[in-house]
Amino acid sequence: MTFSQILTHPGGSHKDEYLACCVLLAHSPAPIVRREPTAADLADPAIAVVDVGGEHRPDLGNFDHHQFPKDHPPMCALSLVLQYLGVYQDALAFCDWLEPTEWLDTRGPQETSRWLGIERDTLAKLNSPIDVTLLRRFASITRLEPGESLWEVMRWIGEDLLNYLRNLRQRLDFIAEVGEFWEIKSASGPFHVLYLPRTDPLPEEPSSGLARFINSHPAGDKVVGLVYPDRRGSGFGLSRHNDHPGLDFTKIGACDDVHFTHARGFVAKTSATDPQRLRDLLARSWG
Repeated sequence: MTFSQILTHPGGSHKDEYLACCVLLAHSPAPIVRREPTAADLADPAIAVVDVGGEHRPDLGNFDHHQFPKDHPPMCALSLVLQYLGVYQDALAFCDWLEPTEWLDTRGPQETSRWLGIERDTLAKLNSPIDVTLLRRFASITRLEPGESLWEVMRWIGEDLLNYLRNLRQRLDFIAEVGEFWEIKSASGPFHVLYLPRTDPLPEEPSSGLARFINSHPAGDKVVGLVYPDRRGSGFGLSRHNDHPGLDFTKIGACDDVHFTHARGFVAKTSATDPQRLRDLLARSWG
């Protein structure tokens, strides 16, 4: 279902309804109206009613959370829209900012700070002038039409978010299909890495999604390093996972087939393509 209009509440704007409108614009590039909804608005499935209206009826395009009971799991307007578009679980898994956004909107800064394990004033230190300006400008309008600067920026944000989620899911499925978990034996003991072979066509950014894949995989807690095609050459990149201190690639810097090692030892580039040679280089870097 697409929408001919997106309606949200007037007055101050928060990140949850702003981002919900951004995502809806990517789905349905329609005008945005900021006013209280009428009964006719709520009954019209062509009008998306966001963060206002007192009901969650995705079949009618109504996405409000304020009527949920006090003990309901934190869910904001953005959560409901992402659910409607079928990407909420991926967003929760791959967008680290989403859950804090849900908590801030439904529990407030004090409880959110306790949940995050930080001091209350730390939240304010993380504020961005980008957030402040976009929310303030959005709060000042009553209607936003396609072609207006803020409308276009909001559509970009929504498109980038949805594209990120959809492309990342495809990327993770690809890694699951072609990637291999290697156990490397070394003089200092065995360790595990994730190996991604060279494919044709080569992904634009071969290392993209590897860390997310590892963190979501049952065997991922054993992985300390990554091996992936070098997008600038015919060889491979070697790097630490989560900056594991056990790997130090400066130890292989003098090898003829290693043409780059970072001075801090967390990444290297090699012209080697033979899997056994890659294993040897990794073994020499361990311990």
